[in-house]
Amino acid sequence: MQDRQFPHAKATTAEKDQLSQVMGANAQTALADNAASVLKNTYMLLGLTLAFSAFIAYVAMAINAPHPGLIITLVGFYGLLFGIHKTQNSGMGLVLTFALTGFMGYTIGPLLSMFIGAGAGHVVANALGLTAFVFFGLSAYALITRKDFSFLAGTITAGCFVLIGAMILGFFTNIAGLQLMISAGFVLFSSMVILYQTSEIIHGGETNYIMATVTLFVSIYNLFLSLLQLLMAFSGDD
Repeated sequence: MQDRQFPHAKATTAEKDQLSQVMGANAQTALADNAASVLKNTYMLLGLTLAFSAFIAYVAMAINAPHPGLIITLVGFYGLLFGIHKTQNSGMGLVLTFALTGFMGYTIGPLLSMFIGAGAGHVVANALGLTAFVFFGLSAYALITRKDFSFLAGTITAGCFVLIGAMILGFFTNIAGLQLMISAGFVLFSSMVILYQTSEIIHGGETNYIMATVTLFVSIYNLFLSLLQLLMAFSGDD
């Protein structure tokens, strides 16, 4: 009787192992499908917000709109960012995302008008092209290699505080070359964020495409402004 029970027990264990493997494979497939969906929605929304922001910037340039100033810019940016974080799982999150990206486009319009009016339109075009090259290059690298860049989280956090401290120092002092160092720091910082955020999406660490879009958009925005300042300085048109 006991001899008949052992094969049955072994069969049951094997079935459990097989079931566990099937469930694990299904979970991995579901995770991969969800990551692909988040990635698709992120890049779709990112493309739309970039186009919308560019349109608002063009309108601001066309009507010669004044820059809103540092205080309004900071309040508007962080206020809308806070609102997006609170509504990221609703339709209002999408509305606020376009509000934020449109507002950022408006703030950059007067700056571009100033550069173009000073005859530095070619520098603006070069900065725009270089920004696109860096973003697509880093994104492609993360997507093709599928390398996990989660190890950059600590470096990004530390870099954020360093850059904030440098900006505060630059606001109260006039240290030669500090602004260029800050711009170079933002180029590296934004590049790391692009790698990190893309990696988080494809590995399932980021499941909300609205927050992923905002993170990538802000990184591209900072990357463009930093490259523009660096190119202006080295071109001799500053």
